[in-house]
Amino acid sequence: MTVRSRQPRQLIFAFLGEHVLDADPGPIRASILINVLDGAGVAAPATRATLDRLVASGFLERTRSGREILFSLTEHGTAVLREGAGRVHSSHPFDPVGSGWTLVTFSIPEEHRTLRHRLRSTLTWAGFAPLRDGLWLAPGKVDLAAALEPLRGDLPPNAVLAFHARELPGYPVAESVRAAWDIEAIRGEHLSFIETWTGPLSMNGRAALSMRAMLVADWLALLRVDPRLPRVFMDEQWPANRSYETYHRVHDALLAGSDAEFHALLNRKPTPARPGG
Repeated sequence: MTVRSRQPRQLIFAFLGEHVLDADPGPIRASILINVLDGAGVAAPATRATLDRLVASGFLERTRSGREILFSLTEHGTAVLREGAGRVHSSHPFDPVGSGWTLVTFSIPEEHRTLRHRLRSTLTWAGFAPLRDGLWLAPGKVDLAAALEPLRGDLPPNAVLAFHARELPGYPVAESVRAAWDIEAIRGEHLSFIETWTGPLSMNGRAALSMRAMLVADWLALLRVDPRLPRVFMDEQWPANRSYETYHRVHDALLAGSDAEFHALLNRKPTPARPGG
């Protein structure tokens, strides 16, 4: 397996999406999250700092039980993971949904730079790319209401306008598509994912739980890069199908072992608090 650089935030998202979102195991001890990310090569201080930021952003809620710090998904965190889960588990994650193109334009006041950044990030995840100033394009019929659900409470009224369009004769969209997306860079990301996860699964001392978080984090990164462009823009060697097959082969191989490890960690008794501590 090729060594890749993975962000702690993406690994936490991957772990929570796989083991917490639909399983309702209750609040997760910080020690479990630190254990999983340590197996993925992330030091404990970086994990704690990332958890602090996720609490500050409203993605996680922090509580305490004895000497243990516990984390739970907030309503906002659940919405973010739920929106992403649809594509993570899709049987056709690299095909556009419907025909035509979705266009979005938005206006966010200058003083709300963080919100503008979150909106751009959300649009990128949903398959959009900036076509020209103030205009973003995505293939197919994007469910924009679902994509923007995590931002619904923060967006000002009428901040986002969206349209569904089709190509007109004499105005081919191909040139605009190739200007908005670097298709060869997308190919390269697919090939990198395939190279990383192809071949015998070598654990190298890692727990299956950490390996699964690494796999899903890489999958999330690939889904973010690939906007689901129609295959007419690709050649016959386009590697998306190989990426899909690779992901599911490795995921299936890790499933039972990682679930067993997670339940063992959940059932491990936390360190008792000292008397008077």
